[in-house]
Amino acid sequence: MNYINRIYFKDFRETGTYLDNIPSISYFRNGGELEFPTPVTFFVGENGSGKSTLMEGIVAQMGLNLEGGSKHFNFSSTDKIAVLEDYIMVSRTSYPKDCFFFKAESFYNAATYIHEIKLDDQYGERSLHEQSHGQKLLSLIKKRFRGNGLYLLDEPESALSPQSQLALLALINDLIENHSQFIISTHSPIILSFPNATIYELSENGIDEIRYEDTEVYNLYSSFLSCPERYLKHLF
Repeated sequence: MNYINRIYFKDFRETGTYLDNIPSISYFRNGGELEFPTPVTFFVGENGSGKSTLMEGIVAQMGLNLEGGSKHFNFSSTDKIAVLEDYIMVSRTSYPKDCFFFKAESFYNAATYIHEIKLDDQYGERSLHEQSHGQKLLSLIKKRFRGNGLYLLDEPESALSPQSQLALLALINDLIENHSQFIISTHSPIILSFPNATIYELSENGIDEIRYEDTEVYNLYSSFLSCPERYLKHLF
């Protein structure tokens, strides 16, 4: 089940904002658009390539809190706004019954808000603050993600060991079988390996759909693990 099937930009000219300096976002000035033909879509690319900016634009269009949570999460620790929201358009096939945004760098704030509004029991047997960072995320997905939903994850691997990343793949698959859609920004070759996913690589050249085996993160990890000494020799 796909709730978002396409995103495109309206009247996208020079904005006078940081968006003008992100090549991957400038891709849309030439009429580019992104399609979401599969239940799982990944955004990959270097730091600063625009992954989080693009994700936040979608999050804002869906009416979700930019620091994480659902439509009903009303908290903010910064004055940050999703500038891209003014230009992005989201084409939907239907509305999800459930919707949640996980943002690794601000999930502590979301967990605090959950505790303050006394919803801890919806996220596991223990308060999220009594669990490790990785346990928090897995509890969130196991207990809070109800299916029939749209779930956006920004760098979930920052919370997870490699084994827990494999557990995450199984949970994602279970939710897809329960009519869900995922959009995920990641640097993890493990998470990125989810079968039959659509992968968009954001770079200086714009945005390109790419095979898993052709992504930079896959090739770098493969090359490093085959001969770490070669890399370490140049680093030290």
